[in-house]
Amino acid sequence: MFSIERRDFGPDFTFGVATAAYQIEGGQGHGRGQSIWDTFSATPGNVRNGDTGREACNHYDLWPQDLDLIRDGGFDAYRFSFAWPRLIPEGTGAVNQQGVDFYDRLIDGMLERGIKPYATLYHWDLPSTLQDRGGWMNRDIASWFADYASLVAQKFSDRLAATATINEPWCVAFLSHFLGVHAPGYRDLRAAARAMHHVLFAHGTAIDALRAEGTKNLGIVLNLEKSEPASDSEADQKACDFGDALFNRWYLGGVLKGHYPEVMTQWLEPYLPANYQHDMDVVSRPLDWLGINYYTRGLYKASSQPGRPAEQVKGPLEKTDIGWEIYPQGLSDLLVRVSKDYTKIPLYVTENGMAEVEGEDDPRRVKYYEDHLKAVASARAAGADVRGYFAWSLLDNYEWAEGYNKRFGLVHVDYETQKRSPKASYRAFQGMLHNSR
Repeated sequence: MFSIERRDFGPDFTFGVATAAYQIEGGQGHGRGQSIWDTFSATPGNVRNGDTGREACNHYDLWPQDLDLIRDGGFDAYRFSFAWPRLIPEGTGAVNQQGVDFYDRLIDGMLERGIKPYATLYHWDLPSTLQDRGGWMNRDIASWFADYASLVAQKFSDRLAATATINEPWCVAFLSHFLGVHAPGYRDLRAAARAMHHVLFAHGTAIDALRAEGTKNLGIVLNLEKSEPASDSEADQKACDFGDALFNRWYLGGVLKGHYPEVMTQWLEPYLPANYQHDMDVVSRPLDWLGINYYTRGLYKASSQPGRPAEQVKGPLEKTDIGWEIYPQGLSDLLVRVSKDYTKIPLYVTENGMAEVEGEDDPRRVKYYEDHLKAVASARAAGADVRGYFAWSLLDNYEWAEGYNKRFGLVHVDYETQKRSPKASYRAFQGMLHNSR
């Protein structure tokens, strides 16, 4: 059980759980089109064990029991994502009514259980036909994404508590187009530079499209890290500044202030889209809230590789099963920093959690959540306007390039039988949320 109580966060604080469509839905018939993750995971060597999201957790059929778990856990809200290829199989054009019907059932099921729907338009599953046309490297994606946003608004926005445009644009752009770890798997600086700008430009056009349809309570979800130097040397301090600019300030500055950090625009100058500066008013459209996903810190040292200004090193702190350092103070520091330096709009911790070895007894995860909840309370006490916290994740699921090998769930999933079994961490939240109402 947690020692911290729900009342420590005030009466209006939202507690929720988060998932993503490709990681849990399965249900890959029913008119759904192909996504870049279908083809990326089908390519040998891209994903551990060759795992794919074809079945995942079969949330497509088992959503009623999953929503029951959210309700019974005492959670207020469910952060889920729409699958673009389920709604518009080719990315543009014809709408798949079976997809619309599925999300109608899912959203209505949340409301029937008293769960607030927090929706994300894009959590990495780009329709493959749009990748054929350049995907995030093509400026036209801003209009494709805006049309998709308009469809979601027309069909569902009357029932949504909040809507985010894009989940973790750093992953969409840099991880996937420079590091090549995620779909579409490019390792090309020009591709990355263009994706880094276009993903935020598309965010802005989607905000305009959603507002034009009357959608309320709009935001974006950024993954941020606490960037720190590996030593006090001037070279490592400079490397840390570059790492912070690449991971944090590009997205915070672009979305909230309408400009990118100079250290980054100088590095990317030969590769950025022509006249990208003219788009910054759209990139920085006013938002109602900001989501922050936090898992760990980034520890930087000067790079010995030509053309690479910084590199990350492993730190000495205790690590999760995926190898990320456990650093709750970093979450508190980030929330205060964003609130102080970037924006006064409400903040939400939209993802936070840890991979742990398989099993229903997960005492390290219980401690992880307790310590990070305390970090949120500390940030609130320091003046950060944090309105909610979403645990990642409700279920063990398809963990992208790690396949089914890493488990983040509050609820254990037997992938052979699809049986759900709540873990001790689920029971800890349940005890806190039910006992403090």
